Amino acid sequence: MSFNKGANQMKDFVNRAVSLGLGIVVESKEQIEKAVDELVKKGELSREESASVVNEMVEKGEQLRGRLETIVKNKLNDQAVRNDFATKEELQALTARIEKLEQLMQS
Repeated sequence: MSFNKGANQMKDFVNRAVSLGLGIVVESKEQIEKAVDELVKKGELSREESASVVNEMVEKGEQLRGRLETIVKNKLNDQAVRNDFATKEELQALTARIEKLEQLMQS
């Protein structure tokens, strides 16, 4: 069925986008830690301060990732509405109607 294929492709796209976002956060944390360690080595930041700086920057990165995820989901929902895709609830209702019709035909 072409609908299922399209739905699966969209689902795969969303999963890849979310995974990419998570990967960026992980990579960013490592880069932040390296940069902060350099500041500690240079004496521009104390070891105690470094932990809070890393945590603060990672938290901000996660907030940005969350906002990005929300934007992507909203854009996908907008596209689904514009392209007149059926919702999950509509598909479930249609499936129930088909099953009911099949039962009537078998009787």
